[in-house]
Order: sequence, then C-alpha cells, then structure tokens
Amino acid sequence: MVAMDEWIEQHARRTPAKAALRFEGRDISYGELAGRIGAIASALATYGVERGERVAWLGLNSPEMVATLFACARLGAIFMPLNWRLAAPEHRAMLQACPPALLIVDENFALATADQQVAPAATTSVALGSAVPADWLGWNDLLAGANGAAVGTPGELPADTTVLLCYTSGSTGRPKGALLSQRALACNADNSTEMHALSAEDRVLTTLPLFHVGGLNIQTLPALRAGCTVSLHPKFDPDATFDALERDRITLTVLVPAQLDAMLTHPRWASADLSSLRMITTGSTLVPMRIIRAVHERGLPLVQVWGATETSPIAACQHADEAFAKAGSTGRAARHCELRVVGLDGEAAAPGVPGEVWVRGANVMSGYWDDPDASARALAGGWFHSGDLGHLDGDGFLTIDGRLKDMIISGGENISPAEVEGVLLDCPDVAEAAVVGRPDARWGEVVVAVVVPAGGATIEPARVLALFEGRLARFKHPKDVLVVDALPRTAIGKISKEAVRGMVASLAGAAADNEERIA
Repeated sequence: MVAMDEWIEQHARRTPAKAALRFEGRDISYGELAGRIGAIASALATYGVERGERVAWLGLNSPEMVATLFACARLGAIFMPLNWRLAAPEHRAMLQACPPALLIVDENFALATADQQVAPAATTSVALGSAVPADWLGWNDLLAGANGAAVGTPGELPADTTVLLCYTSGSTGRPKGALLSQRALACNADNSTEMHALSAEDRVLTTLPLFHVGGLNIQTLPALRAGCTVSLHPKFDPDATFDALERDRITLTVLVPAQLDAMLTHPRWASADLSSLRMITTGSTLVPMRIIRAVHERGLPLVQVWGATETSPIAACQHADEAFAKAGSTGRAARHCELRVVGLDGEAAAPGVPGEVWVRGANVMSGYWDDPDASARALAGGWFHSGDLGHLDGDGFLTIDGRLKDMIISGGENISPAEVEGVLLDCPDVAEAAVVGRPDARWGEVVVAVVVPAGGATIEPARVLALFEGRLARFKHPKDVLVVDALPRTAIGKISKEAVRGMVASLAGAAADNEERIA
C-alpha cells in the first residue's frame, strides 16, 4: 500500500506541471501542491503538532484545506474538519470533547468564532484570510514561523495511523467522531477507483463540503491519488456547477439528491452540454425515482453509493453498466468490502427480507473518539453495525429501506418508511417527504406522512393518499398526511426523523386540544 502522504509526492515527481486542483480560476499543479504540503507540515510541527494530535479546520472548501489534510498525514497528526453549518455551541462542545492543538478558521467564520470563544484555552487559533482576530495567529504568520526543516519521511508511518476524525451527522443522536486510518482511506480509494473506473485522465468536480466523507472521500481524495485534476468549488452553486461541467469537460462528479433537484429545476438543465460526463454519483439519502429517471433521460448513468462516515464511506456501490437495470438499488458490496444483512434473530436474512446492514473491510473506522462503549457496540464481532435497514436481492444488490430504529410496526406488520417515502417522492407536487410512526391505541403505531409541496403546488391530503392505491399493501398506507413548509434537518442536511416525530406529536397534541375546546 502506498502511504497516503506519498500520493501527492509521487505525482509531483512524475507529472509536476499537471493541475492537481482548479480553484477559483487558478490551477495548482502537483508540484506546487506538494510544496504547500511540505511547508504546512513544517509549520504545524514548529507549533508543536505531534503524532496523534488534532488539527481542526472550520471553513469552506479550499486548496489549503486539502493541503493541510495531507500535511497531517505526513506528521501522523489527525485532521478534524468541522461542519460550518453548525452553531458555535455545537462547535464548542466538539472541541472541548476533542481538544485540538490548532484550530484553523477561514475568513468566512473567523471573527464570529473568535467572538463566540469557541476554541479551548490551550488551542492555538489560526485565521486564514485578511481578518485576523486579536490574540489569533494569521495563516501567513503560521507558515512564516516554520523553521523550514523537512518533516518526516514519506511512507514511514504505519498504515493504521489515524489521519481523519469525521463527525457523524447526528440524525439519530449526538454526533460521534469516527476515527479513520490511512489504511481506511487507501482502501476506500481502491473502492472508488474500481467503482468509477477512475484513471489519471479523469476530471473530477467537487461541490460537496469536504467536512463530510461524501465530499472528501467518494471522489476527491481517490482522484488525487490517481493523478486526476479536481475542480474544487468552495460550496455548491447550480450555475457554477453547470459552468464547470461545460468549461472543464468534467468526467465525474458527486451530487446528492438535494443538489440534483436544484440542477433539474434549473433552466440550464435541458440544454447544458453534459457530453463529457461518464456518470454522476449520488447517495447520502433516499434517491427519488423521479430524479433517477430525469438523469437517465439525459443518457447519463446515475450510480448510487451507500455507506456511512464509519465506512469512509464507500461500502456498496453501483457501476455505470448497472445503473439503468438496477435503478433504485445502491449496488453490491464494494470491491474490498463484505456486506451482511442480519435479521433481529442475528441470522443472515434471506433475499428480499429486510435486516440490519453490516460491513466488514479495511475501510471501516477503528472506533469513535473517546467512546469505547459506543465503539464496542458499533464494531461487535468484527463487523460495523450500520443501524441501516436494507435487503439484498437474488443478485446481491442492496436496497436501503431506512434506519432500523425508524421501522414502523403497525398491527404486528413491519413497515419501511423508505418504501412509503419512495411513493411520495415520485409525485412531482411533493418536494420533500418524511414518514414516521405515530403511537396508536389500537395498532401500536400508524403511518403518518409529512410532506412539503413543490414550488407552486397545492397538496390535498386525499390526493396524497390516492397515490398508494394499487402500489403498496393497504397496511402500509399513511393514516394521516401533514403538509408543512419545511422538514427539520440535521446540520449535514439530512432529514431528522427524531425531529419529525416530535413535529407529528406536537401537531397531534394541538389537534386534540382543539377538539377538546370545541367539545
């Protein structure tokens, strides 16, 4: 295995002038990127960052962010990207639980972070940009203060050295810091290479945030290992995405369903030149069939990937030649992974029967930061217990049915929310949907659908209920439909089922109070 800190060095020796990153109209070559990594590694070491210590990063996507990750790999330090969508108290809690040696914040967030006193007292705070808060260190000063000495020998660290601490989305509880080793990221890159038939000739567009494993690891790091050129955007913008696809002749990109929705409803979608694309990769949440059909109608394979922060994330995936025939599936086990679907009895579930999805492979995390009990539960028996509910078909293709804890049991029947949501999201008048169980004296739980109308659409509950006729068994049909302006989401953008259940309970309670007042 080629050590992660050698990935850029190898290309800097072989193709030093080739563009590694394209950012805001400027190309950064592999030779220049290698130089930046060396300078940052020296600066980090000068300021006392040692093996196993954390370097936290709060900011939009940037070349400096990428280079700092590789510098941490050189030192054996742990890169800790923070979700810039979180509030200051959430950042403060994470940094107190896992104190970093350095906190680097870009100019979009530096002043607010300083005002909120987010960093622990022992942490050195660094501002990337012109606005440097009082008592902080400027990025240029950090680099200038380095003693210039070479740091470490590429490839000398063990493969099990932790290099990345990524927080889970927290959709079902408190976010946990998953620890990913250099071996895990290399294995994930192998999975990506096989999945995408990735080569140095590919041109990759990254618009997802790099604080999340989907943005960082599905294509970005694998592309840099392969010697590709990565067009990196600070954050997603539909027009900028269309511009890059056409101008840079992008061959591969990852777009989650919310991004795809924004692209599909954009006036440029029908006429955009997408001829350079070999495929679009998607995942992260349920992918509505209407989105899959719309992309396929442009002649583009929409390939799905499934996994979690804890699996780096690629654990199951489709290939381009499978996307049309297996639309809706998340594919088979990735090249260097094993999958099991396990029933409540602990035995392997038969094809078509839902169960918890387990993963085994070198891409799986080593554990959670400072949480041995949660680590032991998640990795029991040498398998990662995902908490996701899914089933395999006879060919070994995985379909995700939702979260295990979200399963609705009504009258003794198990109902997958994802199956019901799939019918709702197939309706063009429904922009978003979430299905949860509501306690019921007779049935235990009943199915409740919470929907957000698409722009300009009016949704009548009776019409929504009619969508299910002849498509799902009657016990799976919603017993109630709630129309709302927006669904609650986690900071990573996923729908929070826990908050939706709270919303349903609150609305049910308000309705009951109103009926009592009328009586």
